[in-house]
Amino acid sequence: MEENKEIKVVTGKEFGGERALFAVKNVKLVDCTFHVGESALKRTVGIEAEHCVFEGKYPFWHTDGFRIANCTFTPGARAALWYSRDLVMKHTRVDAPKMFREMDNLYIEDVEIPDAQETLWGCRNVKLRDVKVANADYLFMHGADIDIENYRQDGNYSFQYCRNVVIRNAVINSKDAFWETENVTIYDSEINGEYLGWHSKNLHLVRCKINGTQPLCYAEGLVMEDCEMGDECDLAFEDSSLEATVNSGIVSVKNPKTGHVKALTIGEIILDSNILEPADCVITTEI
Repeated sequence: MEENKEIKVVTGKEFGGERALFAVKNVKLVDCTFHVGESALKRTVGIEAEHCVFEGKYPFWHTDGFRIANCTFTPGARAALWYSRDLVMKHTRVDAPKMFREMDNLYIEDVEIPDAQETLWGCRNVKLRDVKVANADYLFMHGADIDIENYRQDGNYSFQYCRNVVIRNAVINSKDAFWETENVTIYDSEINGEYLGWHSKNLHLVRCKINGTQPLCYAEGLVMEDCEMGDECDLAFEDSSLEATVNSGIVSVKNPKTGHVKALTIGEIILDSNILEPADCVITTEI
């Protein structure tokens, strides 16, 4: 909200058509419904929405400073929040895909997004708390400065090209997660999916459980502390530089480039003519 501005309260209204409340400022919407139409609240400033329903496309584009609580975005409200900044969203259900694009300063808490396909692209300074997403293919592309806690995700190809990410207490089911990321740290989480963390830089896993074939290959500066690896984690660490402590067995390790790997057991260690220099990774086991 703009400081020292009077707030207009609108209660129980229905809106439809294109640009129903275009460029309004400092408005609180309570129990309002935005029917099919486009760009209902485009170019707005200082909007609060409580217990509202959004049915039309693109309601919040180029919005500056807004708060959304206890609202519903129906499937028709696709691509609802783009090119905006300073959002707080709480206790809301989003049934529409392609939400949150090219945004700055997002705080999202107790939000469920059952259709999170192509959501949260190009967003910066993002905090998620108690968020659940599903059908989340290509989630968080090209994001930066992301802080996540108590999170559940189902969807592939997530967090590609992201920078400066911290995740705590998460369950992430995602093939090809964290590709070409930089400076990502994940604590006390479960990550399931093939080809985890390929081509990443400075990926740090602490007390995590991971599963899926060919994990953590082509990684630079990989650190694993007190992690566990599941029965599908074969051909791990190819061409990676790493420091890894694994408190479980590993099915197989293939051609790590440099560093240290320590695990309880390793079913197979593959070091062949394709290993890259310096080819000096120290691999140890203990029972």
